[in-house]
Amino acid sequence: MLCCCRRRVPIRSVLPAEPRRASAARQAFSLSTCKMLSLDPLGLEWDCPLGSKNLEEEEGPRVEGSGLPPPGYFPGSWSQDVGLDCKGSPEGAEARAWTVYYYSLLQSCLQQAGLPETQDRSQAPRTGCPGAEVTLCILGSPSTFLSVLLEGGVQSPGNMLLCLSPAWLTKVPAPGQPGEAALLVSKAVSFHPGGLTFLDDFVPPRRVTYFLAGLGLGPGQGREAAELARDLTCPTGASAELARLLEDRLLTRRLLAQQGGVAVPATLAFTYKLPALLQGRDASPGLRLVELSGKEGQETLVKDEVGAFLHSEALGDALQVAIKLSGWRWRGRQVLRLHPRAEVGTVANTVLALLEKLEEEESVLVEAVCPSARLSFPGSPQPGPALAVRICAVVCRTEGDRPLLSKVVCAVGRGDHPLRHQSSLPRTLEVALAQCGLGEAAQVAVVRRSVKAAAEAALAAVLALEADLSVEQRGGRQVCTDFLGVDFALTVAGGVLTPVALELNRGLCLEACGALEGLWASPRSGPVAEEAAAAAPLVETMLRRSARCLMEGKQLLVIGGGGFSKKFVWEAARDYGLKLHLVESDPNHFASQLVQTFIHFDVTEHRRDEDNARLLAELVRARGLQLDGCFSYWDDCLVLTALLCQELGLPCSSPAAMRLAKQKSHTQLHLLCRQGPPWPSPSLHAVPCCPLESEADVERAVHQVPLPGVMKLEFGAGAVGVRLVEDAPQCHEHFSRIARDLQGEADHPGIGLGWGNAMLLMEFIEGTEHDVDLVLFGGRLLAAFVSDNGPTRLPGFTETAACMPTGLAPEQEAQLVQAAFRCCLGCGLLDGVFNVELKLTGSGPRLIEINPRMGGFYLRDWILELYGVDLLLAAAMVACGLRPALPTHPRARGHLVGVMCLVSQHLQVLNSTASQEALQALHDRGLLRFNLFLSSEEALVPSEYEEPYCSVACAGSSLAEARLRLLGLCQGLGIDGPHYPVAHFLSHFK
Repeated sequence: MLCCCRRRVPIRSVLPAEPRRASAARQAFSLSTCKMLSLDPLGLEWDCPLGSKNLEEEEGPRVEGSGLPPPGYFPGSWSQDVGLDCKGSPEGAEARAWTVYYYSLLQSCLQQAGLPETQDRSQAPRTGCPGAEVTLCILGSPSTFLSVLLEGGVQSPGNMLLCLSPAWLTKVPAPGQPGEAALLVSKAVSFHPGGLTFLDDFVPPRRVTYFLAGLGLGPGQGREAAELARDLTCPTGASAELARLLEDRLLTRRLLAQQGGVAVPATLAFTYKLPALLQGRDASPGLRLVELSGKEGQETLVKDEVGAFLHSEALGDALQVAIKLSGWRWRGRQVLRLHPRAEVGTVANTVLALLEKLEEEESVLVEAVCPSARLSFPGSPQPGPALAVRICAVVCRTEGDRPLLSKVVCAVGRGDHPLRHQSSLPRTLEVALAQCGLGEAAQVAVVRRSVKAAAEAALAAVLALEADLSVEQRGGRQVCTDFLGVDFALTVAGGVLTPVALELNRGLCLEACGALEGLWASPRSGPVAEEAAAAAPLVETMLRRSARCLMEGKQLLVIGGGGFSKKFVWEAARDYGLKLHLVESDPNHFASQLVQTFIHFDVTEHRRDEDNARLLAELVRARGLQLDGCFSYWDDCLVLTALLCQELGLPCSSPAAMRLAKQKSHTQLHLLCRQGPPWPSPSLHAVPCCPLESEADVERAVHQVPLPGVMKLEFGAGAVGVRLVEDAPQCHEHFSRIARDLQGEADHPGIGLGWGNAMLLMEFIEGTEHDVDLVLFGGRLLAAFVSDNGPTRLPGFTETAACMPTGLAPEQEAQLVQAAFRCCLGCGLLDGVFNVELKLTGSGPRLIEINPRMGGFYLRDWILELYGVDLLLAAAMVACGLRPALPTHPRARGHLVGVMCLVSQHLQVLNSTASQEALQALHDRGLLRFNLFLSSEEALVPSEYEEPYCSVACAGSSLAEARLRLLGLCQGLGIDGPHYPVAHFLSHFK
């Protein structure tokens, strides 16, 4: 579908000339006697005066018919001559009016946020890389999704697209996936850092990798949006099917109370037929369901049930009840009646009148109106009516389907007037509670924790419900709720301030958060609040799901199966839908049964890597493997992998760069010569060293390298054989020991002895040790994750402890990241996932070594846990020539502090209190994070050359909290002791 830019649409030419008349019901509304909080978050119209019986004229279900947009007057000035038509998908007059309306609304929102006007560059269509790039597409109101769009422009520049019309999108059948369709976008507004926006055409159209539709679009467009979102091959964040469920008040209220344990108002529900998902379920506390047999002759039953409910203790201190309709037909125009609790007859009559309007699976709800919490201090004057607080929480689905509270926004108003979205000013929880008399930080923190727990429990309950739905009930295989808005009333229950969930919604809560963030957008004097955007976790989820979409079904060749510690690779590959083919020397390797193709080939003789690469390329072609990429995470196979990629024409860093990074002395000596420009140059981070292949080399090196120094294997891994040497005799002694004990791969598999046992001597650098894990694509830094290491057990350098994220100051963290990045570029490492070990000294970062592959031990797991970023998936994407779908500034979700366990130090406890089974059980309960690195066979090596057996870590909201938890755990399990002082190993983490 091609876009036409020649036809220009004047912005205001199609808008209706006359405003709609305000309804008599709205004009007559009065609620002087209500002293409670109420809320109508989805309603566009308020109901008639209390007690009115003229229901037929005042409310009706939402009807998706034709109609022009509201006459919205958008103050401001922007270009009227923009190309909004899309060739191949002509719009009628009404549809075009909505497109123009939404474009004007977008410009107004941008202008009020202090952002530049959208630039029309549709006359020069974007070409892009269809099918090979992230495309996050939103179809909906700009005011609702502005915070998501702006955050997407920051996290994935140019890939966050806003479609203002369904006509800008097209569904096409997906080959090989019957019943599903791919979604193509031909025209959109693209978002970039700094709030820059462009009206773009795409030729050919971009393939959407994540789709989110606002299903409350203008008349007629809602149906089109629902159809576009149904049965897509790409991840989808909403569907009409799920919306029907989540907007059913009866269903969601029971779901929250029963599965989520969330406080909800006491509710009496009348229905002619229970929704299918409620049939056969147990009753929920405070929620009574009455299933009626018909519309006639129900007066006595209704009056009895209403009377019993209004006199029940379930209503607590509530003095008022609200009467609402529940069901998909009533979205957008919610009927709400407020009556005193004592007026049993009036309430019953209102229920009977509304029952006449019901269809099957719809219901009438009578619910307690939560009394406003009186937060003022005892004895303080009350200058006016009591204030009420409405709390709006946005919660997002993160890695592992875990809910995360993103932002809380509040509204404050008179307790005798209802609080509604879009009719009250947003403010933070702290400001709202302070205005109501609760300003003590500790009390505010308690309320925030309560809201967080309830909001996250609400999304968890929704996700659990969705997991049990069929593909048809969800609206597609890829549909999942990625964020939720939860409206709470703050009331007092049992003497405790309690958030009571009133409604679930998405757009209105998100819009409220965006409005609050917009307070800081306009130019002004004074400090600027720097707080994570409400949409940040949502955009990260969009990117994560997009990466899965792009990689599903990709064919990758893996060189070297690795050891026990790499078992996670095969589990993750299955989860991501990757098709792996393995080249491995061991014919009985455990992964041989877990891959599409197993090629038994000796990859241990590295002197023949170039010949082996040619032979492997011939084997790949002979087997007809159609590969999208080739990569390795195993040290010994990195150079062979680069050579093979070169033979097959697959993306990878060059073999020369891999060789340079693989040989540690060559890395340092090469970087010492890289003195710029540009500046700072990599030479600032390199450390003097000498390669050692003979005793004569050792004698020469002790006169060239200042002692004390560090001796290590030239091609080693896991810190095996690394030792602090104080003088020349120690250097000769250690060289002789390594030459005797570690001669070949059979002496210690997996540490690089297949490359030989040459060594190097380098200067010992004082400072704290850190790992920097980088993701590079085309020489650009996409992501960096810094962790801190604890002091080692000298003279050895086996890792003892670590924490993530780093506890360093931001400037020091940035120095480490830039040093790691410059060293990689200096070696020619332009594409891949790399682990760089550095020390931070008084004069800046100094390089220990570069590992030109994904970080080992616990690093991949920790980064996935804290940041939701999978380095394995990023490495696979780079191997396929795809830019990894990563957030620009990933934010940690907490802190992890861990300690290593060694067989030589912990054999007794590893067979008792800290056995593998005991640690795994504690991991499964969420009490610690357990990573096992070695099998029982791999652990049987001399203590002098041993690697860590496992890592045990604890999480916390702060570094100090995680550290204290871990210290207590290690003392309880017996990991801590006089010969393994955990407190000392954690001493750097303060």
